[in-house]
Amino acid sequence: MRKRIVFGVLSAVLFGVEVLIGMYAHGWVRNYFGDVLIVILLYTLFRTAFPEWPRKWWLLPTAILAFAFAVEFLQLWGFCDHFGITNRLLRIILGTGYSTIDLMCYAIGIMPCYVAEYMMFGRKMIL
Repeated sequence: MRKRIVFGVLSAVLFGVEVLIGMYAHGWVRNYFGDVLIVILLYTLFRTAFPEWPRKWWLLPTAILAFAFAVEFLQLWGFCDHFGITNRLLRIILGTGYSTIDLMCYAIGIMPCYVAEYMMFGRKMIL
């Protein structure tokens, strides 16, 4: 229960920061820092719902990184345009512009998640 509360609070804070970045930030904060934080937000949201699963410390961060990469590659393909998505909020959430730098930002953002998973689950397997 304690993990769920901690991850829930982290999720709420990160969501608030992401909303503020989306509304007010410009330059590198919006273009790069928001992408670093979004994978951490996805991680904390998943851990809020499932604080103990999966137990293999590397699995969840890898799955989130793969998901983020898949969404980015859908942007390269023009997903929103191909499916006629015109809702502004949905286009912002899904994204409409591919960037290789975004992939690097996701990779940087997932690193603290790997560390957190290792600290929660990985050390137990080694000892």
